[in-house]
Amino acid sequence: MSNRIEVRNLYKIFGNDPAQALRMLEAGSSKDKLLAETGSVLGVDNVSLKVPAGAISVIMGLSGSGKSTLARCVNRILEPTAGQVLLDGDDITHVGLDKLREIRRHRMSMVFQNFGLFPRKSVIENVAFGLKMQGIGQRERYAKAGEVLETVGLSAWASHLPAALSGGMRQRVGLARALATDADILIMDEAFSALDPLIRGEMQGELLRLQNALHKTVLFITHDFQEALRLGTRIAIMSDGALIREGAPQEVVTEPGHDYVAAFTRNVDRSRLFDALSVMSAEKNEFFELDSEGRLIGYRETATGKLSQNYTAVRPETKLIAIAGAAQGGRPVAVTDEEGRYQGYVPTQALLAGISGPKVPDQEDTVYV
Repeated sequence: MSNRIEVRNLYKIFGNDPAQALRMLEAGSSKDKLLAETGSVLGVDNVSLKVPAGAISVIMGLSGSGKSTLARCVNRILEPTAGQVLLDGDDITHVGLDKLREIRRHRMSMVFQNFGLFPRKSVIENVAFGLKMQGIGQRERYAKAGEVLETVGLSAWASHLPAALSGGMRQRVGLARALATDADILIMDEAFSALDPLIRGEMQGELLRLQNALHKTVLFITHDFQEALRLGTRIAIMSDGALIREGAPQEVVTEPGHDYVAAFTRNVDRSRLFDALSVMSAEKNEFFELDSEGRLIGYRETATGKLSQNYTAVRPETKLIAIAGAAQGGRPVAVTDEEGRYQGYVPTQALLAGISGPKVPDQEDTVYV
């Protein structure tokens, strides 16, 4: 998979003399010493990161971690102090304003936490605004905006003002405006953080639905680890301006690699995160019968030796919560591909261990889920 965005050794320093502050950092000064001696604030600390094409990459961290600052450096709302930002292999860190405007209008859109809608413009005017900036005529841009509003389920609200919409609907308008420009890359900065939990969950589902259809490259910023796990193909975790862990969601949970990361992973609902592939045995179970092409045809009952259909077949991506329900009563579980070919089986103990997770020593009051 190719990378649409690549960040290389990026720094962002806020202060009167960022160049001097950078020299101090390169000489070994800490973030705290930098602040005490120069008043400069280290926002992003030597971050390198790749954002794969067609995937949702999440940058996660608590307030002050540098995640939003990094996102704003990617599209140069904030100017990096040092380092590079590559877009499809081209360094855009120092491109001029005309080129930067072209990138923002056609290739990279942003969705903000506060929706960023024009209160006196109708919903369809808001959605069409980016197209207007591209110089597209009214009839064409309204037609495109109407198509996108239909995609996000807001066609009936096209003529209304934003004040008439709920928070979730306004966020859908903000998302529609970003989609209308046909930009391949979306940067979503805490896009759902202002929503109540129920609407937030709905918007997460909406983003996943749209992504399944449109295959955009999404850089999603959040402070919520559960949101990161639900949305992210890759997760990068930041603290004090530095990137401290990056990987696939399952990798981050099983191997936190850092106490800060481990604190987020302890109460993760593993049954909804991990899949059959993570717990299956690829060995051939002698009780599963296959045809000449490796397709599963039945299960040989241990007591009678008869070939039975009393088993469950799941795909490698099936979540453990679904497998646990299917395996009730000791029902054997096989893993098959889309053609029904046998890939392995899910041992009961492996399933239980995958759901419960490893026991943490000296933490008797920890709840395992």
